[in-house]
Amino acid sequence: MNSQTSFEQARLNMIEQQIRTWEVLDQDVLDLITGVHREDFIPEEYRQLAFADVQLPLAHNQVTMTPKMEARLLQAVNIRQTDKVLEIGTGCAYMTALLAQSGSKTVTVDIFPDFVRDAEKKLARYNINNVTLDTGDAASGWDKDNIYDVIIVTGSVPVLNPCFQEQLAVKGRLFVIVGSSPVMEAQLITRIGDNEWSKEVLFETDLPPLIGVHAPDHFSL
Repeated sequence: MNSQTSFEQARLNMIEQQIRTWEVLDQDVLDLITGVHREDFIPEEYRQLAFADVQLPLAHNQVTMTPKMEARLLQAVNIRQTDKVLEIGTGCAYMTALLAQSGSKTVTVDIFPDFVRDAEKKLARYNINNVTLDTGDAASGWDKDNIYDVIIVTGSVPVLNPCFQEQLAVKGRLFVIVGSSPVMEAQLITRIGDNEWSKEVLFETDLPPLIGVHAPDHFSL
């Protein structure tokens, strides 16, 4: 079995054994994960572990989400082809690629310039050209004059800061992980009116905090 065949078998196993069993059954999401190869975005030294059900190390003491979390996230936010997407935390850029392939325009920002530089190269290999790559501290929001249909926060926050959900369009969706280790909630926040949001808890997890985040005054829906 050559290496590409081995990767394809591992990808199939990941989808069948991890992702489907985590109630991710949306065929568009499954097709997307099949088509955008996770191993192309993972650091080379962990490439063979690209399909494992673990958080993989990145530079600057960051980590990836697990494959099943990425898939569940995508299913939950239900990106449409016309959606404008904001990603807080580019990381290895795998999620960036998935978001860009799903919506019309994606803005992604990371505090680490090398993550942004590497993301540009990785996205170019897939001919993904509908992404704006920014560098900066987005812990208190980003590009605040703009409104988005979908916002993804890839690091955890101790308390939900309203700055993120206030940038949602009506019917817009925010994915964010809220709480403190070892138990946090992955939440889907939907804007249902000018000053009204709904919250759905998707699952419990544990993820390192977003760099630069500070606990704001408590805000509840």
